[in-house]
Amino acid sequence: MAKPDIQRYDDSTRMKHWVVALLFFGAGLSGLAFFHPAFFFLTHLFGGGTWARILHPFLGVAMALVFLGMYFRLAKHNSISASDKEWLSKSSEMMKGNKAGMPAAGRYNGGQKVVFWLMSLCLLTLTLTGIAFWQPWFASYFPIGVRRAAVVLHSLSAVILIIGVIVHIYAGIWVKGTNRAMTRGTVSDAWARQNHPLWHEEMTKKG
Repeated sequence: MAKPDIQRYDDSTRMKHWVVALLFFGAGLSGLAFFHPAFFFLTHLFGGGTWARILHPFLGVAMALVFLGMYFRLAKHNSISASDKEWLSKSSEMMKGNKAGMPAAGRYNGGQKVVFWLMSLCLLTLTLTGIAFWQPWFASYFPIGVRRAAVVLHSLSAVILIIGVIVHIYAGIWVKGTNRAMTRGTVSDAWARQNHPLWHEEMTKKG
């Protein structure tokens, strides 16, 4: 007899996740349109260059605010421990498909925690730097040197965030059975036992 599924995310967390994902693509595509002339054609998705420029910062702020709701719920589960550092030191084994050689993981493994904090830092940087050159609302309060530095940091953070999201999506596809955690809210008992044994043990004890 198959063991019952284990709940990994509640409805509120899953809804926030998908709203953040949609806003990310909106902010990301509108931002890329101004990152390089080769991407300017993306402004057509937003009704032209003027509307893309207007909507981009609002989409970004909305994404950061919704993510903030997830952050306060998930941050406590993403503190990096000694076992996570060991996991990270052996991450090459994971890339080779040798899961048996990896340290036992709790709710999240070391790699997932690094991606979480990377995304959190990038979103914070994007929000703060974006405010510094947001025309016509706030840019006039900052000297030109600050605005120029903010543009560079904003672009760098955006590139890092995009790479982090690509890694996040790839990992969700690569580890079979992961995506249902954010579509159904549950994972199979076998998935939890194989990928997050310490968390599986904790949830099993809770019943």
